[in-house]
Amino acid sequence: MIIAHYAHRLPADYDIKIIRDRAGRRGHLFDAIPELYFKALLLRERGRFGASQNEYSSLYLWRKDEGFRDFLLDGRTKSVTDSFGRPPIETRFVLDAHKGEGKQARFLFKQEQDIAIDTDLTSAFADEVARNREAAKEAGVVASAVGADAERWKFTRVVLSEKEPAGREPGTAYQVLYLAQPLLAELPKVASRQVELVS
Repeated sequence: MIIAHYAHRLPADYDIKIIRDRAGRRGHLFDAIPELYFKALLLRERGRFGASQNEYSSLYLWRKDEGFRDFLLDGRTKSVTDSFGRPPIETRFVLDAHKGEGKQARFLFKQEQDIAIDTDLTSAFADEVARNREAAKEAGVVASAVGADAERWKFTRVVLSEKEPAGREPGTAYQVLYLAQPLLAELPKVASRQVELVS
């Protein structure tokens, strides 16, 4: 599996309605893409949910690298590059991805974590897998994934959630304008936490 993410910084006076309309028009084009668990069309709007600038981006969770390869080969990047220029695409190989109990993703949270030089990698990878599975159990989580950048040695944690940011979540919050989810239902599911009743 691969996480791919690219972003476009927008001018401060950019009409955000253009982006919302674009996501509404184009999001469905990814509803049946082979090898794609999901594509989230994302917005950071200056002054909302901690954003200091406007940004439009897309984050993908690919089941196989062939899906990402075909995305690059078949011209689906042309609409983006014609409209916004050619963005750098961050890619991460996925250590773990799970579906939660949430139904409708309204926000995506992304967190980057450096892997210290003296860290035991085997233990660190195992800890991240366990952490991700716990994240998938949280109320309102639609899906969670963790990937690694083996060039800069960083973890990238991604959580799709029904819940609006409360200011305590780690990382960067994005509004989900559209979630294409061709294979989301095929992600393995982690049972939600059970609330213990004290009598």
